[in-house]
Amino acid sequence: MSTEPESVILQLLREMRADMARLEGTVASKDDIRELQSDFSSLRADVASDVLTLHKELGGQIVGLRRAVVEYHTSVIGHGVLISELEARLRRVEQHLNLPEAH
Repeated sequence: MSTEPESVILQLLREMRADMARLEGTVASKDDIRELQSDFSSLRADVASDVLTLHKELGGQIVGLRRAVVEYHTSVIGHGVLISELEARLRRVEQHLNLPEAH
C-alpha cells in the first residue's frame, strides 16, 4: 500500500461517482445538476492548480540538473586539460633524458 496521503482529487471523483450512481435511473433535479456542475468546475480548478505546481517543480529540477551537468562537464574538461599538460611535460622530460616512453 502507498504511504502517501489520499489525493483530494481522487476523493472528489469517488464522491461524484457515488452521487452519480445514486442518481442513476432517477430524474436529476436542476439543483442536483447544478451541484454536479459546480463539483466538476471545482475539480477542474484543482487539477489545473496541481498541474501548474507540478510544472513549476519539474522546471526547477530540470534547471538544477542542467546546472549540475554543465558543472560536471566543465570539471571533466578541466581535468582532461591538466592530464594532457602533464602527459606532454612527461614526454618532454623523457625525451630530454633519452628515456623510453612510459606506456
